[in-house]
Amino acid sequence: MQKSASSLVLGQGGLDIAQSFFKPIHGASPPPPTRRTTKISVIGVGNVGMAVAQTILTQDLADELALVDVDQDKLRGEMLDLQHAAAFLPRTTISASVDYSSTVGSDILIVTAGARQIPGESRLNLLQRNLALFSTIIPPLTAASPEAILLIVSNPVDVLTYVAWKLSGFPPNRVIGSGTNLDSSRFRFLIADHLNVNAQDVQAYIMGEHGDSSVALWSSISVGGVPILSFLKRQQIAYEKQTLEKIHKEVVQGAYEVIGLKGYTSWAIGYSVANLARTILRDQHKVHPVSVLAKGLYGIDDGEVFLSLPTQLGRNGVLGVTNLHLTEEESRQLKNSATTILEVQRQLGI
Repeated sequence: MQKSASSLVLGQGGLDIAQSFFKPIHGASPPPPTRRTTKISVIGVGNVGMAVAQTILTQDLADELALVDVDQDKLRGEMLDLQHAAAFLPRTTISASVDYSSTVGSDILIVTAGARQIPGESRLNLLQRNLALFSTIIPPLTAASPEAILLIVSNPVDVLTYVAWKLSGFPPNRVIGSGTNLDSSRFRFLIADHLNVNAQDVQAYIMGEHGDSSVALWSSISVGGVPILSFLKRQQIAYEKQTLEKIHKEVVQGAYEVIGLKGYTSWAIGYSVANLARTILRDQHKVHPVSVLAKGLYGIDDGEVFLSLPTQLGRNGVLGVTNLHLTEEESRQLKNSATTILEVQRQLGI
């Protein structure tokens, strides 16, 4: 592809801005051939799966939508319910099947299926059951659509994205977890609410585990392009670390609060996943904090671990990971987050 005039000028001094700003992940594969139609498959038609499916339909992201679940009656009911709205939606072919072969030719495979925790059950036992479930889901899916992007939404998303990668045999650029894309949206909302600005004008990321050990990148927050912490320092405006920690805690507890009030989360994660699908299918090269193979990035060298990093996404999945400057404290917290996930993986024996 021919470079633009501006990129050619930047390249004359021997500096490739794209390669400096984004770091590739190991073992990436070349882009797939261009397709004329788009197909998305959603595996699991629970509250999250149907929120994802409904958002994909209303945003006109695919020509075909395939739903897969083990509950045949619920599956057919959900399919019919969506089909009956055809007069109000962009034209999309909607199918449903208990057979994974119905997903053949998918551009994106979105996995929301997962075992629910039984009262009194340990987190490790729940993980073992999800590991067994993924061993029956991932191989037939990837066999049916060997060129697809695998997008994992099931929790714990970081560990299960790693599991999906191992089971799929896909290169790591084509296995992505929804990660902290939603956490970062909550983060931006809370900062915007605190400052009384529009959340779209706030640039802020949550990195690391989608969970308790996540890392809030305070040093990188900007509002309307203005780095917020350096602005406060220049204006000699004091800010309390406790206020920042409180906002981060609200981000971490956000899902628990929603679950406590309505029993589950659905709409926000539906929008979050559809947002990722749009970036991938339309090759938008946008940056999202998603769970990717982090080995060799940000000083994470102890093992193969998936966690959320600000990642440029496009039609080939992961195009590169943003080379952000972290403070020493943020770097330490990110490595601790990686260690937390690795310890869980070792307990699972994978």
